[in-house]
Amino acid sequence: MRHVTVVGGGIVGLAVAWRCRQRGLRVTVHDGGDDDAAWYAAAGMLAPAGETSFGQEALTALLVESASRWAGFAAELTAETGLDLGLDARGTVAVALTGDDLAEAHRLWAYREERDLKVRRLVPSAVRALEPALSPRIRGGAHIPDDLQVDPRRVVAALRAALGDAVVPGRVGELPAGPVVVAAGTGTAALTGLPVRPVKGLVLRLRGEPGLLRHVIVGYADGRHVYLVPRADGELIVGATQEERADFTVTAGAVLELLRAATDLVPELAEFQLTETVVRHRPSTPDNAPLLGRWRDDVIVAAGHHRNGVLLTPVTADLIAGLVDTGRPDPLLEAFAPGRFA
Repeated sequence: MRHVTVVGGGIVGLAVAWRCRQRGLRVTVHDGGDDDAAWYAAAGMLAPAGETSFGQEALTALLVESASRWAGFAAELTAETGLDLGLDARGTVAVALTGDDLAEAHRLWAYREERDLKVRRLVPSAVRALEPALSPRIRGGAHIPDDLQVDPRRVVAALRAALGDAVVPGRVGELPAGPVVVAAGTGTAALTGLPVRPVKGLVLRLRGEPGLLRHVIVGYADGRHVYLVPRADGELIVGATQEERADFTVTAGAVLELLRAATDLVPELAEFQLTETVVRHRPSTPDNAPLLGRWRDDVIVAAGHHRNGVLLTPVTADLIAGLVDTGRPDPLLEAFAPGRFA
C-alpha cells in the first residue's frame, strides 16, 4: 500500500489525509496538536463571494466550487463518524447600518449577482422581519440563502476521529521523505521557503439567549465590517479583525472595534457574556490566494488559504488527494500553483 505523509494537522491537512485514505493510501499526519492554527478561531462561514476581491475570478470560482461540495463532504464525514458538524443551511442575512454602508453593500451584492449567486435584496422592515433583534436603525439588507455555516472545531474533531492513530502528535523541523503534503499553515514558509505570512485576526465568543439570531449576520456598521455567527446552544461568534502582525496580544481597541459594530447592529448583544477572545494567524500569500499543487519532486503544498481555509477544505482535499493518488493535476489547480511565486 502506498504511503503519504501530511505535515499539518489543521482542518485542511486532516481533510487531505482523510480523502487520501479513502483512495486506499496509507497516511501519516504530523499534528502539532496545540489547536494554534487558524481553524480554531474560525467562525465557519461558507460564503463563496464574501471573502474575495474584485478581479479574483479564479479564486471566486474555486470558492463557489468548494461551497457546492460542503454538503456532501459533511454528510460523508458524519456518516463515518456519527458526529454532527454543525452545518446550518438557513443562509446569511447581510445588513447595512448607514447610507454609506448600504452603498458599499449594494456594490458587493451586484458582484455576487453578476456571478449568478443568489441575493434577495430587502427593505429595512423585511430585514427585521427575518431578524427581529436587529437595530431599527438598519437602512437595508439582503438574504443570501446559499451562504451557510459549519463549526470548524467539530469538523476537526470528526476528522481526527476518522483518521484515528494515523494522526501522530508533534511538529517536524524538516520535510520527511516523500511523497509529502505540506499543509502547515503559517509554518509552511519555514518548511518550503514559499511566501506564506501570518495575518493576525481576533475573534470573540459570546454566550446568551439561544435563538436571538436565526441566521449568520454579515454587517456593515459605520464603515466597520463585522460578522455574527450564532450556534444553536447560545454561543455567538463575532469577528474578525485583520492586522499584518504576528503577535498574539488581545488589545482593548480590537475588542472595542468588534463589540461596537456588533452591538450597533444587534443592541441586545450588550447583555451577552464575553466568554472567549481568540487570536490566531491566517496563512496568507502575496495575492491572498492559496498555494495548491506540486512544489518539487514528491512535495505537494496545500497552504496559504488566507481567510478561506474552512470554505476551501472540501475542494482542496479532493484536488490534492487526487494529485497524490494519480500524479495528474486537476485543471482547477492551475491558477494556484506554488511555483507562481518562484
